[in-house]
Amino acid sequence: MTQDTQFPAPDFSLPSDTGETVSLAGLKGQAFVLFFYPRDNTPGCTTEAKGFSADLGAFEAAGARVFGVSKDSLESHGKFRAKQELTVPLLSDE
Repeated sequence: MTQDTQFPAPDFSLPSDTGETVSLAGLKGQAFVLFFYPRDNTPGCTTEAKGFSADLGAFEAAGARVFGVSKDSLESHGKFRAKQELTVPLLSDE
């Protein structure tokens, strides 16, 4: 059985390593997933980000966008995505 779950999100506007700014207002009416992780290039965070990247097609097929969020810089995110071949955009909340 599948259950849709919604959690209220605080208003945010964060830069992405893809060059866009992602905001709650900009995502209004869209399904999206935010996953939070402490730091780029740590074992657990890498596993988590690779898992979301591997499943990105399924999320997109369901109509949902996926974003990772950490306090690391956009430069760090870019290196992390390239090194780990991640397909999920990463948002910086420094």
